[in-house]
Order: sequence, then C-alpha cells, then structure tokens
Amino acid sequence: MKDDRDDWSRWELLKGTAAIATAGWLGLRAEDVAAQPSRASGQLPEIRSVRFTTYPAACIAPQWVAEDLLRGEGFAEVAYVEVPDGQLTIQAMAAGRADFSIEAAPAIPYYVDAGLPVVALTGLHTGCFELFGNAGAKSVRDLLGKRVCVTAENDERHLFVAIMLTHVGVNPSRDVRWHFRPSAEGMQLFADGKVDAFLGFPPDPQELRARKIGHVIVNTLTDRPWSNYFCCMLTANRAFVQHYPIATKCVVRSLLKAAAVCETEPARVVQMLAAKGYERRSGFALELLKQLPYGGWRAFSPDDTLRFYALRLHEAGLTKSSPQKILAQGADWHFLNELKKELRV
Repeated sequence: MKDDRDDWSRWELLKGTAAIATAGWLGLRAEDVAAQPSRASGQLPEIRSVRFTTYPAACIAPQWVAEDLLRGEGFAEVAYVEVPDGQLTIQAMAAGRADFSIEAAPAIPYYVDAGLPVVALTGLHTGCFELFGNAGAKSVRDLLGKRVCVTAENDERHLFVAIMLTHVGVNPSRDVRWHFRPSAEGMQLFADGKVDAFLGFPPDPQELRARKIGHVIVNTLTDRPWSNYFCCMLTANRAFVQHYPIATKCVVRSLLKAAAVCETEPARVVQMLAAKGYERRSGFALELLKQLPYGGWRAFSPDDTLRFYALRLHEAGLTKSSPQKILAQGADWHFLNELKKELRV
C-alpha cells in the first residue's frame, strides 16, 4: 500500500530542487531562498498553472524572480500576460485574463469602489513613483493651471497625481490641464517643454535624472506622507482566491521570498532580468533595485496603506465607498499574517 508520506517526501525534494535552481541562477546560497515548510506547504496547489500580468517596470522584479520558486511550490506553468499599452492591468486581471497583478496602491481602492472583483494580498515595497516638474513648477501647488502629463485617464498615475493635488488644495478636475499619453511619449513631451509636469514610473525617473531633465517635485520613496505607505501591492482576482486558497498562499509565499532576493542581491537579479529580456535598461534598473525597500512588507501595514489611499481618493471626489467598505471588499491579509508566522517575521 502506498504511503502518502512517500509522496510528501518526493514533493519536498522537488521544492528543494527548484529553490536550489533559483539560488544557482542568482549565485545565492540555497538556504537563502529555500521554502520553509508550513502546514499549507504540505499540500499541492489546487490548480497547476498561474498567470501574472506583466509590463516593463523593473520594480515588479519579484514576480519574475519568483518563477522557479512557484514551480517549486507545485505550479507546472507560470505565465505572464502582456497587457497592451492604453489598457489597465487591473482590469485585465478582473476580467479573468490573469490571476495576479502587482498594482499601484493608490489605484486599488478606486477600482474596488468601481466594483472590480480584485483583492489586495500584501504590500511589496514603497517608493516607485516620482513627480517631475519644469522650472516653473517647484511644488505640487505650483501645478495650478499647468499642463500635467500622465499615461491615461483614471489609471494609477492619474489617480496618484489627483490625490497629491487634492492634498495641497488644488482641484484636480478643474485646476490643471491633463495630457494623457503613453509613458515614452509623455516623457518626451516633458523633455521638449510641451508639458509642465510628468509622473514617472521606473525606470523613467532614473532616465530623466541621468539626462538632467526637469527636477523632482515629489519622490514617493522619501517624501511624506507618501513614503509611509506601500507603492506596489500584490493583488489577485477574487474568484481565484476564493476557489484556490492553497495556491494563493503559495503565490504570496513565493513573492515575499523573491522580494527578499531582490533586496539582498539586486545586481544578480538585474542580470537575470536582462538575460530573460524583462528589462533593457539594466543600469537604471540596478539603481532602482538598490533603492527600493523590498523588505518593507515586514514593517509597513498594507491595511493602513489602503485606508490612507481610500480616504485621499474620497477627498478628491473619486470614490464613494468608505475605507471600511473598501477594505472589506478588496483586501485579504490572512495569507500574509500566516506567512509572517511561518517566515518568523
């Protein structure tokens, strides 16, 4: 008669092999990334494939670093769903085209309020976005009457600048002139002096500084109150979380472990991203990874983050739901809380 413990032993061996593969790729010690056995880790995920939205941004490196760790958890297929420029990753995930997406925290309450079936699971880090201005815009308040360029109406960049404006008493709907352009085009408009401000997302801010174009008005890594809250958060399709809780926990575990690798070995992570074609601007990506606090998930509160941005969006007249309703419908921290115990955080 076959003993289930034999299957468990073989399963642990497979997990260890995948973890060691990741360690070998990055030149790390296997014990630095090997999965810590837990009650949940004794079970295979209910589904053997998992899909992430993907877009060219070095800050989402943990989802790429996590690929071998996810296979070690039992996923036979790890897929990345590219979302065309002008479309929103969170909407693609909500529509079922992907299971997970790393999303900007300021936008999550907006889309939960709009009824999208998405759930935030954990924060990953702070400090992605930087708002650049020209010589006539030295502060957010100086944007009154100015031309502000973001990627699309009601996307994360538009919402983020809108709450920054509201925070200093500028009405985002009537007091600025919005220009909606794809990121590369918007950055060129700013460089050419055709707009007064541009919200950059990695590695655009690093490139603007290297080219000595404009100056930083707000750096969300260092400037309060934005630096006190997560910038990027792991979100999931609500149906996936409800139907596949073991798989969901495996994904959260792998992403947190991958974030630790990004924190401790940024140079090797950038080498991997370049080799796999995920990031072409390696120098800027390395600068970013060295700065971002990927260990922030241990210290910052994802609950406080969503509550803060839900309040700011409500103040800007962009949402109707209370923070309590946003959190009840759009957040699930129990996977994170369990993993903090397992990972001894």
